[in-house]
Amino acid sequence: MSRSDARPRRFPLGLDKVASAQPAADKLLRPQAHMQLIERERRHQGAPQGLGLDSPRVRARMVARLRTDGIGHEGVLAAFERVPRHVFVDTALVNQAYEDTSLPIGLGQTISKPSVVAAMMQLLCARPGLSAEARQGTRPLGACLEIGTGCGYQAALLACLSARVVSIERLRELHLKARRHLDQLNGLISPWADIRLVHGDGMLGHGPQAPYDTIIAAAGGEALPAAWTDQLAPGGRLVAPVAGAAGAQVLTIVDRLPDGTLKHTHSGAVLFVPLKSGLA
Repeated sequence: MSRSDARPRRFPLGLDKVASAQPAADKLLRPQAHMQLIERERRHQGAPQGLGLDSPRVRARMVARLRTDGIGHEGVLAAFERVPRHVFVDTALVNQAYEDTSLPIGLGQTISKPSVVAAMMQLLCARPGLSAEARQGTRPLGACLEIGTGCGYQAALLACLSARVVSIERLRELHLKARRHLDQLNGLISPWADIRLVHGDGMLGHGPQAPYDTIIAAAGGEALPAAWTDQLAPGGRLVAPVAGAAGAQVLTIVDRLPDGTLKHTHSGAVLFVPLKSGLA
């Protein structure tokens, strides 16, 4: 045996060897195939479209949690599913936008927990001036007054169930921030509702457009301002936190009965920022 025959030839390979070393045509690596597979799987599984927080599925999960917590009014749940909360949250906290927690919005104020806002809205929808059928209608809140606009999130939710919303904020910086947020939302959700933002003292209510079928407050004081109950229409309902005997805040419900008298009831402990007067 010659020296050259003692070792197998490695290079160059014959053409017959090269041909047999190629993968079958159906096994060729195509650079785009992997991304196409991912896209097919995403569509098959119904994965969220776009950015995570922009996905309706994110809000749907929040709504499912609210339903589990006892929120049963379909209009309230639909409002939470419609309005993107992350639009109203500061960038640094946006990853917490759909958690059931309150978040700071600046100037010592907060955006309330979704579960608390939903519970208050559900109470408003049960105002005594409505029939059972009207309570489940498209505009059960009628003319609504909001005390404490904050970042504008609650105003947007209220607008989904109201004929019109008047929202008052005493802090000008927050008033302007809410306006920017709602302007942005107006481009995302169309048509949008009738919302009037007012820079004013919430303790005085807003007499020019009174009376109101519903009034909701996002701050709590020692007592309910007389202006609020004065501006409440017959058959209307007011929901607000008020400091109880021990100092802790209690969610207070005030109904104006057909004869004009006021009926007060309570619905559990809450924690809101203090109610203050004046402008800043």
